[in-house]
Amino acid sequence: MNHGKIYVIAAPSGAGKSTLVNALCKLDSQIQLSISHTTRAIRPGEADGVNYFFVTLDAFKAMIEANEFLEYAQVYDNYYGTNINTIKNFLATGKDIILEIDWQGAQQIRKMFNDAVLIFILPPSLEVLAQRLSARNTDSQEVIEKRLGLAMSDISHAPEFDYLIVNDNFETALQDLCSIIRAPRNKTTRMLEQIKTQFNF
Repeated sequence: MNHGKIYVIAAPSGAGKSTLVNALCKLDSQIQLSISHTTRAIRPGEADGVNYFFVTLDAFKAMIEANEFLEYAQVYDNYYGTNINTIKNFLATGKDIILEIDWQGAQQIRKMFNDAVLIFILPPSLEVLAQRLSARNTDSQEVIEKRLGLAMSDISHAPEFDYLIVNDNFETALQDLCSIIRAPRNKTTRMLEQIKTQFNF
């Protein structure tokens, strides 16, 4: 039976990663976004179990001790982690899954799943990134400046990824992302499982 593929998508905050991933999941029923655990506060419009599993710091640390995370990392002042069993059970259904995590998590995933595909989303420039962060109206100026200060560190890890997408024009970036996700499904090894009975392979 074919197992699904893991796609890791990372980006500096404000590059448009979440908007692109959400649009991709609406277009492609064969892929699903993994829901991570986090210790950060819930934002307006978010729901527990939909955007993230929101947990306390103590609960998160208990999960670390129990080895329940495939990967986890501290990003800014909060922790984020991906549950092992959730990922394995979903991949066994044959569908693909997206992990929307940072470059540190991407490195951990690559060590465990060497066939995982790593994709990095870039903003057109740091100036545009600053404008996008300010337009959110969800963070203080101090937080925005902190995110910008860390953006260059995030971007410096972009060459470690398999694919780079510059999110300048949203529709173009979305098409690029879709093509990366869909192409491996037509590889012979994966297609044969689906068509072998029709063509007696």
